[in-house]
Amino acid sequence: MPAPARFLLFVLIALLLAAPALADVDGKWEGEIRIPGTALGLDVDFTTSEDGTLTGDLSIPVQNAFDMALADVVLEGTTIRFKLTGTQGDPHFEGQLSEDGSSIAGQFHQSGRTYSFKLLRAGDAVAKARDALAGLGEIVEKAITDMNVPGLAVAVVAGGEVAYAEGFGYRDVAGEKPMTPDTLFAIGSTTKAMTSTVLGMLVDEGKLVWDEPLQRYLPGFRLADPMITARITPRDLVTHRSGLPRHDLLWYNNNELTRAELVARFPYLELTADLREKFQYNNLMFMTAGYLAGELAGSSWEEVVQERLFTPLGMVRSNFSVDESQKDDDFALPYKENDDDELEVIPFRKIDAVGPAGSVNSTVHEMSRWLLFNLAAGKVGDRQLVSPSTLGEIQSPQMTTGATPERADVSVATYGMGWMIDTYRGHRRIAHGGGIDGFITSVMLFPDDGLGIVAFNNRGSGLPSLVSQTAADLVLGLPKEDWIGEAVEERKKGKEVREEAEKKKEATRIEGTSPSHPLADYAGTYVDPGYGTLEVSLAGEALEMRINGITAPLEHWHYDVWNGADAGDGDPTFEDQKLLFRGNVDGLIASVESIFEPRAAPIVFEKKPDPRLSDPEYLQGFLGTFKTATDTQVTIALSGSRLTATIPGQPTYTLVPQLSGRFALEELSIVTLGFELDETGKATKVLLYQPSGVFEAPRVEE
Repeated sequence: MPAPARFLLFVLIALLLAAPALADVDGKWEGEIRIPGTALGLDVDFTTSEDGTLTGDLSIPVQNAFDMALADVVLEGTTIRFKLTGTQGDPHFEGQLSEDGSSIAGQFHQSGRTYSFKLLRAGDAVAKARDALAGLGEIVEKAITDMNVPGLAVAVVAGGEVAYAEGFGYRDVAGEKPMTPDTLFAIGSTTKAMTSTVLGMLVDEGKLVWDEPLQRYLPGFRLADPMITARITPRDLVTHRSGLPRHDLLWYNNNELTRAELVARFPYLELTADLREKFQYNNLMFMTAGYLAGELAGSSWEEVVQERLFTPLGMVRSNFSVDESQKDDDFALPYKENDDDELEVIPFRKIDAVGPAGSVNSTVHEMSRWLLFNLAAGKVGDRQLVSPSTLGEIQSPQMTTGATPERADVSVATYGMGWMIDTYRGHRRIAHGGGIDGFITSVMLFPDDGLGIVAFNNRGSGLPSLVSQTAADLVLGLPKEDWIGEAVEERKKGKEVREEAEKKKEATRIEGTSPSHPLADYAGTYVDPGYGTLEVSLAGEALEMRINGITAPLEHWHYDVWNGADAGDGDPTFEDQKLLFRGNVDGLIASVESIFEPRAAPIVFEKKPDPRLSDPEYLQGFLGTFKTATDTQVTIALSGSRLTATIPGQPTYTLVPQLSGRFALEELSIVTLGFELDETGKATKVLLYQPSGVFEAPRVEE
């Protein structure tokens, strides 16, 4: 080859070797447009077709705008240009790909204005998050010691992937079984967003309309106020604005009633606000929302969530009952901290009946899938499980909470549908906490940042949200804030304050008083149509109460007031609960009242008469004809389980059993009837108690 030709060939080879590789922008990019005063989060997907044509779509989650098509996508060297279609103002981007291909930075133009933008490859967002979280483990290890928590698990998703998932401490302290990202926890009220989401899926299918009257779907639904009953909608169920306060002691530990039976109790529960007047957190309404989902789907809430969320998301170990969790090989035990700062295992609290409000059990690994699903606008893989617009509505403000701000850099939260929504240090946050005996949970989404965090621990402690905020600060590059250190100091001060307050808790007790009756007179069955049955019985030389399967010892406080005593190893739910017993005009203990719902009037449980007085077999001995000294004839008969009394010339009266053992006339309550019985239980005489005296009517033998 001639020398000039060889020289030209070498030059061409050198130029080819020195040229940069063909730029590749395929894949997912996340970033923001810097608008004055804020940052508008966005993500972009670029795809190169077989013929080399570039296409793409763009999402702006904060505006509920997802997968908007791009036009005129052109990549020339390291310069990329693309336009957004279907939007006014000719929005278009022009940016430069960095040398390492990890970022695109440039200018965004719309309506004659120009703003800077920057995008990062999603994979780089994951790497960035992992680097930022490198020291989180050390922080958490110290925190679980300082906060006296048995164990904690935390997971972080970023850039569409799980960036971090670790367990710390123990799921079982005595057994020295370590906490892992795969340890099952009771997730409590973070269940609520799942219930709202499956309702949203039914909205997408046209089976439900958020703002239609609820009675269209549940005709038997009733509240104490018929006007609220007629107006309440499915949206109201999941936004805590029904007018009903919590009334949690109706469902708490109540494993006897079905959801339909719980709903049937609602007309007897006091409302404390008009519909949509104020935010009142309410588990019963979320339970009703789940019940509604099951009814519309022709199955149950559990089956709906399993089919529509758990299965497609691959949440294979998540379940709906602590009974199921305990069959697993890796579950956390619930703990409490006793007065000596020692950790004690406590019983699992089964809340299956109110499940849609908080009975799901899961792991941080599986909850990561839930986070990614929400950050992907309701999409998993190629499947759109709920429409972006519906999920956006679920995650948008629906109700003000009435709270006051605690910090200037964290806004007051509003409530969506199963989510709290605020601005956290300049970043939009969608979050919810959960708590049930021995478990506290925290789920946080930062949708504009593609960031999600879930943290669980197995003791009643605020640590999960503190760890979540610490992780968020690290990933978002925010100035350091010692959330956990502040909480440790508050914990110390709080303990001192509680101990001082404990010493003064008897300040309202009146010494030297006695009950008005012998202890046995307080024993009996008391009933409220909303809250059900409360049993009071003798326990040696004291009284004890039982409701919803919870037995609580009672100590005499003063006069006819009793106080829930230290339950020892028992259930502490009713410790320091005051019960006031009241008498009737006959001098008998007739009712007991207690504040079961702090926002409502005391619940009054009426004492039930001797159950034999409604037993048809026992009442057979009361039947017959009786006659007064003035020849007034009284005929006693039986109608079902009720006695009736017939007096010539008067209507037939229905007899209503009384605590005294007598019967009131339902139609003329000022008159009561008593019976004298022989040793066989046969009535020998009727006694007619009237204001003017007591009239006797011996049996007339046939």
